[in-house]
Amino acid sequence: MPRNDPLIFGPQVCGSLAEDAGAGREWLVTDGLGGYATGTVSGLRTRPEHALLVVADASGVRRTAVAALDLTVTLATGVKVPLYTHQWESGAVDPAGHRHLESFVLADGLPRWRWRIGEVVIERELALRHGHPSLAVVHRVVSAPGRVGLAVAAMCTWRLAGGSRTAREPEPRVEQVADGALVEGAYRLAGPGWQPGGGWHLGARTGTAVEDLWLAGTFCEQAGPGDRLEISAWAGDPRARPPAPSLVLASARDRARRLISTAKVSGYGESLLLAADHFVVSGADGPDVVTCHPDRGPSLSDTGAAYEGLFLDTGRVGEGRDLLIARTRAALRAPAPDIGTGPLWLVHAVDRHVVRTGDTDLAATLALPLGRLLRATLSGGGPLTVDPADGLLTLLAGPDGCLDDDQAPRSAGQDGGRAGKLVEVNALWVNGLAALGDLLAEARRDDGEPRAKHARARESFRRRFPAPEGWLHDAIEGPAAPYPLGAASRHDDPTLRPYQLLAWSLPHAPMRGVGAPPPRAAGEALLTPMGLRTLAPDEYGYRPGHPGQGMVRPWLIGPYADARVAAGYPVDGLLTGLAAHLAEAGLGAIGELAHGDAPHRAAGRPFAALSVAEMLRVEQRYAP
Repeated sequence: MPRNDPLIFGPQVCGSLAEDAGAGREWLVTDGLGGYATGTVSGLRTRPEHALLVVADASGVRRTAVAALDLTVTLATGVKVPLYTHQWESGAVDPAGHRHLESFVLADGLPRWRWRIGEVVIERELALRHGHPSLAVVHRVVSAPGRVGLAVAAMCTWRLAGGSRTAREPEPRVEQVADGALVEGAYRLAGPGWQPGGGWHLGARTGTAVEDLWLAGTFCEQAGPGDRLEISAWAGDPRARPPAPSLVLASARDRARRLISTAKVSGYGESLLLAADHFVVSGADGPDVVTCHPDRGPSLSDTGAAYEGLFLDTGRVGEGRDLLIARTRAALRAPAPDIGTGPLWLVHAVDRHVVRTGDTDLAATLALPLGRLLRATLSGGGPLTVDPADGLLTLLAGPDGCLDDDQAPRSAGQDGGRAGKLVEVNALWVNGLAALGDLLAEARRDDGEPRAKHARARESFRRRFPAPEGWLHDAIEGPAAPYPLGAASRHDDPTLRPYQLLAWSLPHAPMRGVGAPPPRAAGEALLTPMGLRTLAPDEYGYRPGHPGQGMVRPWLIGPYADARVAAGYPVDGLLTGLAAHLAEAGLGAIGELAHGDAPHRAAGRPFAALSVAEMLRVEQRYAP
């Protein structure tokens, strides 16, 4: 496998605000606590979440602190050249500092910009200090005929990460100190040549949103070739000054290289490994998983589905073990049971951990609690219930016939408008019962109940789900529109969707061993270079820009690969398009969604734990 070189973009990408150029490529660094810094290659903020310091509190709520650090260079002639870029409510872009960008590099997971103004070349590099809500920024004068002036304006706020703050609200409280400021009593700015500021900059556009930014002050320094201007910003105790920014950057590079060495990955696997690290956070109860960046918190279903790729394939077995115990206990303590597929994915994750590591102690610790969790989930008045007639799970959904996003995230579960006995829910159910039986057996506990339920559900699945078209029904006994579920009219839905692949891909999948290979139609109609469509283009209702009606979900490349291998089919070249995409949107990572039609533009959040985890798992397991 070739060595993973840094991602490098030149002026044709950096200097353009087009969607397929600098403004459409996003970078991300994280602090391991749920906080992050993120933005675009060109420097233009195109989302409300784009900022240089976003802080997560103990409950996981994220607040934006430092929105931007606007750099201006004063040349020896006295000419001031702004190197930053903003778009305003009117649509005007001013200033247009991206036009001076010579290159952008992402190396060891850290972003670096280089601007050129004739003979003057300036670089900026930044990192977050792992385990601390702390930003480190280093500016370097790479070359210049003499000394130049560097001025960095701190554009600040204190708001929810996805929101906005305007001048109609009270001014931020800014306490000036010797080398910077304390903003809202929440975060500190520090660096050389601090000059207090004040005043709103009105109407800064962040994509479709608009906000006002407060100029807290400006760091100023005269610098010559080789000189640096270093700035720190951190939340929490303002007296707990972090190490110098140059030391924070060096530590971040060393940590990235240690992660790669521990996991023994190479090629684009290195990029995926560093991307996977973005989603693993330290929470109040131990390790946890952030579902997506920017700004989507934990989900039990996505955590369970992504577990192998994020932990077992990255050498983080100990952290993973702690997470499984913590999430099981937290689910049992919850005031209401999880009513989605989360508990089934959690059982799957524990099973994979025990099988791959031989950790029988974990099986003994969690087998009985997982059994209690499944019983609570299916008897707690939620929408998932066991049909006593056949032992399969039925989704008794709300008025729109689907689970809400916060109940069963659709990245690892259902798409809107589906109800009844869903194929992936029942594949997970059959798999989960077998896995629970294995865990109980490892723990030397009675496994009779899940074994009996598994045998019955598997037989019902094999009998009921095959469709005459040659694939599996997407749902059986679902609502026949326009009647709600529970009405006299019910039907079996033969719509070709990718979720049926779980019936072959899961370790205890119900269709394994029956001589029926996964349908070729899944590859012919659903497979794209970016993953699998949620609906075939020739199906009624296909909408290539709708998440559940045709958009691509990249994470499904994992079940597709597993299903093919289980049937004896090759998977050579399956990840080629996704590997190329690592340089196209969320840099070094894979996002939530892509458009169903070519060229399959990325959509949704650009950094998705499940997409990254499944690509990494497939690469590690099946790469030659």
